Amino acid sequence: MPTITKNLIIINVLFFLGGFVANSYGIDLADYLGLHFFMAEKFNAAQLFTYMFMHGGFTHLFFNMFAVWMFGRILEQVWGPKRFLLYYIVCGVGAGIIQEVVQLIQYEVQLSAYDSVNIGSAIIPMSEYLNMMTTVGASGAVYAILLAFGMTFPNQQLFIFPLPIPIKAKYFVMGYALIELYSGFANNPNDNVAHFAHLGGMIFGFILIMYWKKKNNGTHYF
Repeated sequence: MPTITKNLIIINVLFFLGGFVANSYGIDLADYLGLHFFMAEKFNAAQLFTYMFMHGGFTHLFFNMFAVWMFGRILEQVWGPKRFLLYYIVCGVGAGIIQEVVQLIQYEVQLSAYDSVNIGSAIIPMSEYLNMMTTVGASGAVYAILLAFGMTFPNQQLFIFPLPIPIKAKYFVMGYALIELYSGFANNPNDNVAHFAHLGGMIFGFILIMYWKKKNNGTHYF
């Protein structure tokens, strides 16, 4: 396994385990390192970086790291470690920025006229509710990796459960992007997935790849 891919997986697993250790001491690590809404008291600019290494559960961590292993190691072998790491970090931060913009729109449209929020079990001050708007996970960077794989190997055949036939990587990526776009606008109240952050990672990934492609005179090596 290439160095950066391996170390990213190790670091994410260590942060996940560290969360359990911190909880045993009464410390919510996700509350410190997760990405808070920038208008919340608990927001810190460093969270745009640290939130990528926190996850909401084992399943969340497993599938993100599985994608990093499956697709990231190939991209690292093609691009080299420095470019792959830069891509991962830039797209992860970019996904966080998009999430902040989406939350700002949500605040301005739905919340700005109120000074408290009914969360079902209680009515809490708006300041407390804003602190609850927290994002964690490497999914933005992972979706950027999926995009990069689809652009680099567009005709690579992939077997995706439960589809009975292989699908080309470019269609796989486009399908995922459409699902995320639909899910984001559907705005299901029971859905706590940051769909626009996923799309934000893909957007920043696309911009970065096109920049590299232009810089290399349109060649397919990014």
